[in-house]
Amino acid sequence: MFSLDKRHWQWGALFLLAFVWGASFILMKRGLDAFTYAQIGALRIFFSFLILLPISIKNLKLLTRKNFGFLLASGLLGNFFPAFMFPLAQTQVPSSLAGILNGLTPFFTLIIGVLAFKSKPNKLQYIGIFVGFLGAAILVTNGNFDSLSNINAFALIIVFATIMYGINANIIRNKLMGLNGIQITSLLFFLIGPFAGVVLMFTNIETAVQSVKFWPSLLAVLTLATFASVILLFIYNNLIHKAGPIFASSSTYVIPFFALIWGLLDGEYISTMHLLSLAIILIGVYLASLKRIPHFGLFKP
Repeated sequence: MFSLDKRHWQWGALFLLAFVWGASFILMKRGLDAFTYAQIGALRIFFSFLILLPISIKNLKLLTRKNFGFLLASGLLGNFFPAFMFPLAQTQVPSSLAGILNGLTPFFTLIIGVLAFKSKPNKLQYIGIFVGFLGAAILVTNGNFDSLSNINAFALIIVFATIMYGINANIIRNKLMGLNGIQITSLLFFLIGPFAGVVLMFTNIETAVQSVKFWPSLLAVLTLATFASVILLFIYNNLIHKAGPIFASSSTYVIPFFALIWGLLDGEYISTMHLLSLAIILIGVYLASLKRIPHFGLFKP
């Protein structure tokens, strides 16, 4: 029986998250065929809000003064702002590169846990943080550290989004322990959904409707909202409680593999530098995900 209390199901959930979220970068790219980045972000959040509305209304009794601020912060940092930031970045950044940079999430989850929630990482986790930042730096600067002009500002938008993801994972783990994944997801979308609706009203949606690619793009955004923003968040938020924020956010450890595959299938170019950076980032994330230093070949990831 499916239970995230069992380790093998936790690993299964991790790879499921990575597989679907790896495809989300391509879905955002397809959405940009007809919509602006702001429309994609607003539609994604607002559709999710509508899908979850019956569940949200049922769970409103769980909304209290104590958890309201944390749910709102989780909604804004873990969903609302990144929903706009990723498609904005992908106007200039290939989907495969976006997926690789998204692999920084566990690093920021660990760092924020140390700074704000007094977690105590081991030496290998600190090494993992350094290695991950090295990989990200190579990606952002294209391997040339001599000139800041090579920094891709749009790639940095994704880095900022992963910082938000790291804060969100720690909030869910430490401040929303009394709620399960479905309850957290439904309530946070109830809080942020209306904001997305307002944003959508101030965009020129008529231009998108007139596009010859409107329906395929709309389908891509609907798919993104249904699977990446609703169904998988149920799993992800529960996984944070059951296995911890570092393990759950390590789904981004596997996402780059799937993002690269989806990007190749979509005709994107993958350079040797991308692959080198990916390898460095993944080594760093793996080290950062270790709960204790390996001993005689035995470790607990």
